[in-house]
Amino acid sequence: MENYDNTSLSHSFSLNRNDGSLVSVLKTLLFFTILMITLPIGLYFATKAYLFEASLGYSSNDSYFYAAIVAVIAVHVVLALFVYAAWNEGSRQWREGKQD
Repeated sequence: MENYDNTSLSHSFSLNRNDGSLVSVLKTLLFFTILMITLPIGLYFATKAYLFEASLGYSSNDSYFYAAIVAVIAVHVVLALFVYAAWNEGSRQWREGKQD
């Protein structure tokens, strides 16, 4: 005869109930990971080539510097948005868990 532990059974049921929130958290993490990689790099090359060199006529060395500043600002904006989204996700899960 097998003896099942009640805590392991209740733990497996609670995991099934929270799978939706886990998937939601992973989707959010994946979205911001892709955004963190693509946005700063894309903005760096786009602003260097089209804004600073073509439109404003900066030299190549100056355009590297200013494009890097734009990329760093983009990284900070993405990080701030991630913290905001994570904070709201956590507070929403906390409110939903409190109502159970």
